Amino acid sequence: MSEFKKVAGLTGMKDTLPPESACWEQLESLVRDWLAGYGYQNMRTPVLEQTHLFTRGIGEVTDIVEKEMYSFVDPLNDERLTMRPEFTAGIVRAAIEHNFLYDRPRRIYAMGPVFRHERPQRGRYRQFHQIDVEALGFPGPDVDAELILMLARLWRLLGLNDMRLELNSLGQPAERAAHRAALIAHLEQHRDVLDDEAQRRMHSNPLRVLDTKNPAMQEMANAAPRLFDFLGDESLAHYQGLCARLDDAGIVYTLNPRLVRGLDYYNLTVFEWVTDRLGAQGTVCGGGRYDGLIELLGGKPAPAVGFAIGMERLLDLWQQDAQVSAPAECQVYLVHQGDDAQRQAAQLAESLRDAGMRALVHAGSTGFKSQFRRADASGAIAAVIIGGDELTARAATVKWLRGDAQGDSQQESVAFDQLVHHLKQRI
Repeated sequence: MSEFKKVAGLTGMKDTLPPESACWEQLESLVRDWLAGYGYQNMRTPVLEQTHLFTRGIGEVTDIVEKEMYSFVDPLNDERLTMRPEFTAGIVRAAIEHNFLYDRPRRIYAMGPVFRHERPQRGRYRQFHQIDVEALGFPGPDVDAELILMLARLWRLLGLNDMRLELNSLGQPAERAAHRAALIAHLEQHRDVLDDEAQRRMHSNPLRVLDTKNPAMQEMANAAPRLFDFLGDESLAHYQGLCARLDDAGIVYTLNPRLVRGLDYYNLTVFEWVTDRLGAQGTVCGGGRYDGLIELLGGKPAPAVGFAIGMERLLDLWQQDAQVSAPAECQVYLVHQGDDAQRQAAQLAESLRDAGMRALVHAGSTGFKSQFRRADASGAIAAVIIGGDELTARAATVKWLRGDAQGDSQQESVAFDQLVHHLKQRI
């Protein structure tokens, strides 16, 4: 009989174990409260969608569609399916399918895993997590500004002080078409400095050529026609309306005319919040307006704007800046000696939980010394000791492992019927 070979996790798909998982829960709770403060409601969409949802919505010549999607053919019905590489297309699909915008605009959010087949690096995995926020049915720069102000508040809540905001406007389709023609002409004039990727995209997606990190192409990219210079009066008014609201709020921003984002569905406002503390992958949050996507995916025309935050990167920054620590396993650890004492401990633990306290009963029967080591490792504030003497006296011995709320560290006897009240008062 052959020995079973140990199975390891997949590259770029990370396990999250305690106590790190508790830090994730703290962040998720904070994020939910933050979003609720602005009236955003949760939406949950499937991890699997039909592949053409993403090729249609994101764009066939984007990095995500060309190189990064996890796609396969379902043998049961011969459908081509994809594990979601981002949330927006699936959320728009769900809004159309369920007639979600029938009666009013909607503010919604989603949190969860997304999947991209790319080289794993700091803050970027093949399965990673996003906070996705979408405002569907809102046309004006006031909601663009609201999203950016929301994010500024989140950075304050997390104590992140070095986040920089970059803005651009991608205008409307006719303006982009005029710029596209001028940009292609510019790229053709500088074909000799374009790398293979840029030459391949020169006609299919020329805006993405400007987003190059190739040092040999920077001078050419800096001299390229700016889309911002092709904006008409309405697009400029939208951008200026956004800037006025950001100025009102004291939000510092920089116009970055080369900011295009990696998805085809954007128009008008695009933005990124960036930091220098995560190496080359410095974008923590990116988003913008995508007024044409709902119609493109088969719905009635409706404006929309949103953003996504990489949760791994956000957690990395938060843990650098704040004293983020996992909560203790419990507040009260019950140790016992003998079967009757264990049963009594189990009853008392349930009463403590009824009162809202976190309690653990030592599993199995080991000596007090071993149990106290486990109680200390649990992070509990108090150990409740039950042995033969305690059963006879109908009173538990409470040993304060880290001092109670008053800072006392002592050992005392407390009647069973007073234990819950006593601990509730002092923890």
